[in-house]
Amino acid sequence: MKKVFAFFLAAMFAANLFAGEYPDLSIKELKQAITDKKVTILDVNGSRSFAKRHIPSAIDFSKVGKELAGSLPKDKGALIVAYCGGPSCGAYKRAASAAEKLGYTNVKHLSAGISGWLKAGEKTEKAKKKKG
Repeated sequence: MKKVFAFFLAAMFAANLFAGEYPDLSIKELKQAITDKKVTILDVNGSRSFAKRHIPSAIDFSKVGKELAGSLPKDKGALIVAYCGGPSCGAYKRAASAAEKLGYTNVKHLSAGISGWLKAGEKTEKAKKKKG
C-alpha cells in the first residue's frame, strides 16, 4: 500500500511540475511566423526593456495587461508566443497563461528569449515614441 501511495504522490508531483509549461518555439520558427504574419508575440520583459529593444512586432505585455484580449487575434487557434529574458526566465508564463485563460489553444514559448534572439544576431525594434 505504501508503494502505491508513494507512486501516486510522485505522479501528482510530476503533473504539477509540468502544468503550465508551454511548447518551445525556435528562433527560426518564430522568424518564419513573423515573415508569414501568423503570430502574435508577447514580450514580458517590462516596458523599460521593451522600449530599448524587442522582437519585431512584439506587444509590451506589461502595457496591455488586463486589456490583452483586445491585442490578440479573434481566432483562438492563432499562434501566440511569449518570451522574456532568456532560458532561465520564467516570467513568460504570465503572458502565456493569460492568453490560455482567454481561450487560446496554440500558445508557445520562445525559451531563447531576447538574449538568445540577440545572440543569434537577429534584428530588434525600439518602442515608437508617442507624438505630442
